Amino acid sequence: MPYLLSAITLLPLLGSLVILFIPRGQERWVKIWSIAISLIPLALSAYLWFSYDFRAGGIQFEEVYNWIPAINVRYRMGVDGLSIPLIGLTALLSTISLYYSAFTIKERIKEYYFLFLLLETGLMGVFTSLDFFLFYIFWEVGLVPMYFIIGVWGGPRREYAAIKFFMYTLAGSVFMLLSILAIFFAEGTFDILQAAELRPFTDNFFIQSLAFWGFFLAFAIKVPMWPFHTWLPDAHVEAPTAGSVILAGILLKLGGYGFFRILLPIFPQAFNAFALVIAILALISIVYGALVSMAQWDFKKLIAYSSVNHMGYVILGVAAAAATPIGLAATNPDFQAVFDSKAIALSGAVLEMFNHGVITGGLFLLVGIIYERAHTRELREFGGLGSRVPVYYAVLTTAALASLGLPGLAGFVSEFLIFRGALVTLTPLAVIAISGIIITAAMFLWKVIQLMFLGPLKEKWVGLPDMTRWEIITMAPLVFLMVLFGLYPAPILDLINGAMVNLLGSL
Repeated sequence: MPYLLSAITLLPLLGSLVILFIPRGQERWVKIWSIAISLIPLALSAYLWFSYDFRAGGIQFEEVYNWIPAINVRYRMGVDGLSIPLIGLTALLSTISLYYSAFTIKERIKEYYFLFLLLETGLMGVFTSLDFFLFYIFWEVGLVPMYFIIGVWGGPRREYAAIKFFMYTLAGSVFMLLSILAIFFAEGTFDILQAAELRPFTDNFFIQSLAFWGFFLAFAIKVPMWPFHTWLPDAHVEAPTAGSVILAGILLKLGGYGFFRILLPIFPQAFNAFALVIAILALISIVYGALVSMAQWDFKKLIAYSSVNHMGYVILGVAAAAATPIGLAATNPDFQAVFDSKAIALSGAVLEMFNHGVITGGLFLLVGIIYERAHTRELREFGGLGSRVPVYYAVLTTAALASLGLPGLAGFVSEFLIFRGALVTLTPLAVIAISGIIITAAMFLWKVIQLMFLGPLKEKWVGLPDMTRWEIITMAPLVFLMVLFGLYPAPILDLINGAMVNLLGSL
């Protein structure tokens, strides 16, 4: 199917431009148009997933056109088993967020939907671009709409949160731009795949290290890793519900995606040299994120800090694949066993990005649903809600159990794979990191399930209504994926694993 990736990426942009011509006062048509146009990339991403040739592997559905020949810039797009799941996740969460917003956003609706569709284009473009110039443009396109979504439709401290988010991300982007220019001046190309083949600065480790850390800072801020995470809680707490869904579900994945698409294949030597440092930062993110999440009483802030914890697992998986083995593999250096363990860790890390997007996106929606009713997110204010809102109780419990890694739900599979791989190559760090799972389980079981739903019902919640039909429709696809990929992860793992084996084989 020609121009498939361009259609997936640019149709939301087209939809956003059409919104500008819808007369003010026609908010209903703005909502209908926005949701309808978002369904097209969702359908095309499903087609992309099922049409990808697993046996051939590699980059497929390529589009390559000369764009700015004077500086060797090309419009190059392509996808593989790394990007396809993230494209599907972006399309799904964007449609769900637009649908949810139709019932909750009451002011400046035209501007809101224009920015949201523009944001979807920026996110899609990052996952489809194979040229640094194009990649950087889409990376920055996604920054501006989220800034306004937080700053205009957010909570009481929205201006502060929006500016903090913007400044952190922009600072990382500057370092990334410098590294991109360094690669261009060294190799004369903006092509990401070509740069991975050429391996720039192999004869000058100092310059290679500077370029590596330039990209690393941009991606680590986006993930976000400790100690670059401090923008995240403010942005999440102040963002509107749909903004938090996209922020946690997709925006954080841009940083993780950069580790797989750029850092590991282009700078394997530098990544290997600094893998232990990065693994330690990931370990701190895991334990720190879980402990700080445990300390929160604001439901939304609790989920925000749990993202630091879960994305730490992703980076631990990447570091385990890049590192020189210590621990079990060092005592028994079987090359094939080590290679397999690294591939398992990488596959688990990519799957964790997808699962985290589904689970945490769902959790933020559930936070928004209860806040719309109770007008508070303070967990100590609740109690005994299980008897009043049984549907909400069941859905939130499912999402919480998936997030803490209960076997049979999606979160378990990806975390199991990460630890299965990391225990071989980074044994001591992986053992310590397991504590993050224990803390997360205690946090969800005590602070969410027990405090909110069990015990005596407080009198002020006697008339609290349960989830409505449209709220159930919003959550149904996410709960379905939590259960499906918990019980049968093969369809997505087969897609991811082929790309990860190819990536490792090229190092």
